[in-house]
Amino acid sequence: MKEYKCGKLIIEGKTKKVYEVLNDSTLCLLQSKDRITAGDGEKSHDLKGKAAISTATTAKVFQLLNEAGIKTAFIEVVNDTAFIAQKCEMVPIEWVTRRLATGSFLKRHQGVPEGYRFNPPLQETFFKDDANHDPQWSEEQIISSGFKLNELIIGKDEFDIMQRTALVVFEVLERAWATRDCALIDMKIEFGVNINGEIMVADIIDSDSWRLWPSGDKRLMKDKQVYRNLNTVTQEDLDTVKRNFKWVADQLDFLIPPARSLVVILMGSPSDEDHCKKIAEHAKSLGLKVQLRVCSAHKGTQETLRILAEYEGTYEKVVLIAVAGRSNGLGPVLSGNTALPVINCPPFNNINISQDLWSSINVPSGIGCTTVAYPESAALSAAQIHALHDHLVWARLRVKQLINYITLKQADVKLKNLVI
Repeated sequence: MKEYKCGKLIIEGKTKKVYEVLNDSTLCLLQSKDRITAGDGEKSHDLKGKAAISTATTAKVFQLLNEAGIKTAFIEVVNDTAFIAQKCEMVPIEWVTRRLATGSFLKRHQGVPEGYRFNPPLQETFFKDDANHDPQWSEEQIISSGFKLNELIIGKDEFDIMQRTALVVFEVLERAWATRDCALIDMKIEFGVNINGEIMVADIIDSDSWRLWPSGDKRLMKDKQVYRNLNTVTQEDLDTVKRNFKWVADQLDFLIPPARSLVVILMGSPSDEDHCKKIAEHAKSLGLKVQLRVCSAHKGTQETLRILAEYEGTYEKVVLIAVAGRSNGLGPVLSGNTALPVINCPPFNNINISQDLWSSINVPSGIGCTTVAYPESAALSAAQIHALHDHLVWARLRVKQLINYITLKQADVKLKNLVI
């Protein structure tokens, strides 16, 4: 781990301090406090051990988001109560995403029953202003404010990018928490702009940031709402809140499991290796395990079926990709002898492309293999199948869609401002 030298205090909040890093002006150190607050600081108590739990929670959440491919300011933990992040100028807006109606939403929208489900999730924005209790702001108010952060002016395009990113952050964490039979009800995040003018998820995401209901049952809530609901606060109450926060941090250990979704790429000839390696490269970028095998449905049918039996006998989650040109019997033979998903991705020859394609799609009745033309398409198709059971693969697919959106948005901004 790199050694960081802590510099002067940049800013202090209710539950954290932010310091300069002397040996790297692009970074800062966020130090959590053993302090819990509610109601814009009107309720406040010391809570020994909270700083360590908060830091562990934040680190695990950001590691999950980084693993999915979301751009965040988080770098690494330096001790039990502090971590290093990219130094950002913060957008003074809280981005709240809600799956179910509860809390302040019900007060602002009377007549809506608690538990009303938002599909897609509802998004709201609030201006950070403790004196006025963080008033809700509209898109128009945010854009009209013209916030300038590290030379980046927050306009319509920047608003759109943050809004879309906030939604994906929520959906990624919602899927992850569902694997622990815990419902993410709503959450808030903040964005910063680093010295290169890049927008990224920043600040802290811990048990102050969301509502979590195990088994979807509000009575089992494990978040700061337990503390907010207390009229009087005893040491026993604080111990309960701390246990809840510790439970959340412990559960997060299970949300980044080792890669377990396998793609087996079977090629009909070693001459197809380059094509298969392209598929493998795309599949690995989506967090899939990959194995390459060589077998021929025509020249070695029994060996092909023996290899197939290996994977049927492992009880692993497996998707098969068949790579065979000319007369493609490999995909149909595999599909006709297994319940595993089979995807054809022939190495098309420009001279015989119509014949190669026809041999892959004109299969006998009772055969369910599908056919795609490009290596990336094969990997994406396999990932979409695995995403049904693997939340990290699902997250990477979702983030890939987000990156496509941001890339197009930024290209549009660049070209519309181009003087021709």
